[in-house]
Amino acid sequence: MSAATESELQRVVFPPPGELDAIELYVDAGRELGLHLVEDDSLYRSPKLPENKLHVVGSSPVEAHHEDFLSRTSMMIRPGQHVSFGTYFNAFPASYWRRWTTVSSIQLKVRTEGAGSVIVFRSNARGVPQRLESIHVDGVQDLTLDLPLETFGDGGWYWFEMVAGKSELQLLEASWNTKDTPAIAAGEVATIQITTMNKPDFCIDNARILAANPHALGSVKEILVVDQGSKKVSAAPGFDEVRQLLGHKLRIVDQDNLGGSGGFSRGMAEAVHNGSEFVLLLDDDVVVEPDSVERLIAFARFSKKPTIVGGHMFDLYSRTTLHTFGEVVDPYRLSWVSPDTDIEYRHDFRQRNLRQTPWMHRRVDVDFNGWWMCLIPTAVIKEIGLSLPVFIKWDDAEYSLRAKEAGFPTVSLPGAALWHVSWIDKDDSLGWQSYFHERNRLIAALIHSPFPKGGRVLRESFQNNVKHLISMQYFAQDARILALRDVLRGPGQLHAELRTKLAEVNELRSRHSEAQIRADVDDFPAVGLTRGGRGGAAPGMPAKKDLAKWAAKTVLRQVFRKPEPQSLERPQAHLAHRENKWWTLSKYDSVLVSNAEGTGVSWYRRDPKLLKSKMVEASRLQAQLFNQWESLSEEYRKALPEITSLKSWEASFGAPVGSQVKERR
Repeated sequence: MSAATESELQRVVFPPPGELDAIELYVDAGRELGLHLVEDDSLYRSPKLPENKLHVVGSSPVEAHHEDFLSRTSMMIRPGQHVSFGTYFNAFPASYWRRWTTVSSIQLKVRTEGAGSVIVFRSNARGVPQRLESIHVDGVQDLTLDLPLETFGDGGWYWFEMVAGKSELQLLEASWNTKDTPAIAAGEVATIQITTMNKPDFCIDNARILAANPHALGSVKEILVVDQGSKKVSAAPGFDEVRQLLGHKLRIVDQDNLGGSGGFSRGMAEAVHNGSEFVLLLDDDVVVEPDSVERLIAFARFSKKPTIVGGHMFDLYSRTTLHTFGEVVDPYRLSWVSPDTDIEYRHDFRQRNLRQTPWMHRRVDVDFNGWWMCLIPTAVIKEIGLSLPVFIKWDDAEYSLRAKEAGFPTVSLPGAALWHVSWIDKDDSLGWQSYFHERNRLIAALIHSPFPKGGRVLRESFQNNVKHLISMQYFAQDARILALRDVLRGPGQLHAELRTKLAEVNELRSRHSEAQIRADVDDFPAVGLTRGGRGGAAPGMPAKKDLAKWAAKTVLRQVFRKPEPQSLERPQAHLAHRENKWWTLSKYDSVLVSNAEGTGVSWYRRDPKLLKSKMVEASRLQAQLFNQWESLSEEYRKALPEITSLKSWEASFGAPVGSQVKERR
């Protein structure tokens, strides 16, 4: 469909046959004011509407049948229907291309069959839709519209809609193209790299998805799976099938568990070695929207300078729910935050689609993109090195901060995404990851914070210590104390401890009874009728103006008042995970707490001596870190080029880059 002088930037696509649970990301319905498709439920009961159909809120029903989607790129619009492609995957994010690439104008190409209209729209940064042109079509017809990008400085999208006449109208195919010349020519320019740890089924499924969508592999030189687990991808059912489908493009490398930073660093190094222009990093527990691969690569090829380009993350178990539209690092707190207070966390496109969400039409500029799906130019890797050797947490954010300081931006590109196992039902501030959260945030602050003493980082670290201790979460606090010790030791041990630190943290966990989880609550003594947690309903968080006084009073009470004797034998309550808040837990001497996943229960018991000793130790270490901040900051910054170098990482890999470890059969 595209001429030889043109480059395709983005196709209009539809979900696989029979999978309508994310249809709102591909197709919308109704006029330009925006009416969205919702699944039938109790609010829209009607004996005349079949259960397997969809209809429009606030309008006459618009039915969407499985058979309306003719192929990956074609759709039938039934007589009288008005269908919009102003959706997450099919609208064109014009403001991002205007800001970050050399593309100055685009061409919308649409091929139709049947009678009806094609209506082209744009929006501005306020989300106001603007009708540009309506074209009558009849028979088989090819349309090409030239569309400029110069007015999209702050935000805005392009999209088109179709209205069928008295008979059906088919969209045969459509795409967004440009005649501008990219900085990097087309070809097999990218390596896809998946880091996996005991999730072979996800890896096999994604390999099948990619193999079934050759368009997604047009720019791919190699699919590299770095397998760090004991359940090997190469031994999983279906591996021989995908090996045959993907042929020479698939390569498996086995290595010890070096965490996400180790797996992704291996992928970066391999991409540089094989001559790729880009490496696309993917998590293992994901489902890829295959056209996102080509979209990320196309955007990077046209970027004004080497640019890290990330994809968005949808919830695998709530397919229309977006994790976040973009994130920045608060420089004073060194924490991940939303770029704007209007941006909605976990936005559900089933409730409000693109056309009904004004804030989504503003361009959102970011500091980093999660490595669930992130394309990194090898030119960036050659200049700033590989990931920090930190196993897990902060590796992605720190890398983009480092790239930013070197002049390389990061973009989270709308329309490029995957579905990821959500962590909304996880709480990694309490488990083994609590160590890596604390240590790696402090390391990132030592390297990148522009504020004296890291701004607010140490203060928040102290506050978190207090929260964990008054909540009887002694393992989490012990892990944070270990993190403080390790930060004070300097960067020299980071590579050496990649293989051993997780085991050390888990051994520490085994010493703490409150960190042990049992699947059956009846394994614990029954809740007794005691005086713990007095006051009836769970208290709310103390007001900010009262917080210091409240914390001092609570700590003193927990240090000097002995627990109720009977609380050592029987818990005083059983709290759901949503009640697992420091201001609630601090009222108890003994309590059962469900974990975030809902798979088990732990028994928290107050220990005044342990609280006092851990508070003293953590405060001493934080004072030491405060006093040594400047010298440690200089030490970590000086060590950065060495510890992120290929030479240092290759020693940790245990095998030379470019080697192929034979699959275990």
